[in-house]
Amino acid sequence: MASIADNRPAAEALGTFERWLSLWVALAIGAGIALGNLAPGLFASLAAFEYASVNLVVAVLIWAMIYPMMVAVDFASLRDLGQRPKGLVLTVIVNWLVKPFTMAALAVLFFEVVFADLIAPGDARQYIAGLILLGAAPCTAMVFVWSQLTRGDPAYTLVQVSVNDVIMVFAFAPIVALLLGVAEIAVPWQTLLLATGLYVVLPLVAGALTRRCLVRRAEGDDAAVTRFVARLKPLSILGLLLTVVLLFGFQAQVIVARPLLIALIAVPIVIQSYGIFALAYLAARAWRIPHPIAAPCALIGTSNFFELAVAVAIGLFGLGSGAALATVVGVLVEVPVMLSLVAIANRTRAGFAP
Repeated sequence: MASIADNRPAAEALGTFERWLSLWVALAIGAGIALGNLAPGLFASLAAFEYASVNLVVAVLIWAMIYPMMVAVDFASLRDLGQRPKGLVLTVIVNWLVKPFTMAALAVLFFEVVFADLIAPGDARQYIAGLILLGAAPCTAMVFVWSQLTRGDPAYTLVQVSVNDVIMVFAFAPIVALLLGVAEIAVPWQTLLLATGLYVVLPLVAGALTRRCLVRRAEGDDAAVTRFVARLKPLSILGLLLTVVLLFGFQAQVIVARPLLIALIAVPIVIQSYGIFALAYLAARAWRIPHPIAAPCALIGTSNFFELAVAVAIGLFGLGSGAALATVVGVLVEVPVMLSLVAIANRTRAGFAP
């Protein structure tokens, strides 16, 4: 087994990559806001490319982001579920029995009580819907980055992601529908199911089939998958950056006109992020889960599959909706919050079981 010192150069390289990615995301956010205000007609034209309430431009870009990550998911790893089950059990509990409901509760608390005098009721329901979508979509793609930055166990992280994706196929739509119903928000089932199939089921199937073909051609050598995903990585990053430009371009005029609103939406997201991390991380420590499993476990629950949340929000409520804006604010908050939590996890490593 490699020592921590052996892994340090790789961790530092990933840290550098993540800082550069954060910079490019920040530039994409700025470009989106600037272009959205300078050329609103362009974004209005892009918004018109849709079918069954799904924006086709956003769909292509999100597929470019998701597909490489889905190829990396090895469902054969599900055979290892019986080994060291604690981290997996904690991941499932936090992701599917806690996080969606705490996010919904915080959304209702802030937008129907704390901020009730600042936001119209109709707008508040839209923001609540967007936050519900964020809370019901635990992270998939970026989990591998967060895991590597905390020197997590890559094989175990793969098992966690695989199980998480299988559960998402069956649980995402019902949980979203339940929480939207509790919040008295109409649920367009047809669009919800279409978005779930388009952004969860189909990428998973396409990724699994691609992986199977690659391994078969390489006569069982999994390195072929690694090389394939590495070649697609620039496409994935480009898809992320262009998606960010589009999303912030679509909402640019609102962001510039109402900066206070952006701050208000960010409040429950930030509280949720640090609260879920603390819950999972401290529970892992109390349960004596080793740090290479505990840190990714906590970060999976904290981070969001914002690509899915944004796409579904656009499909359900429209590009210019408050729900879509709330998920876009989730993108804005995600990177700095997650980097701060990575730093906390790395500094508290000594307090965990070996």
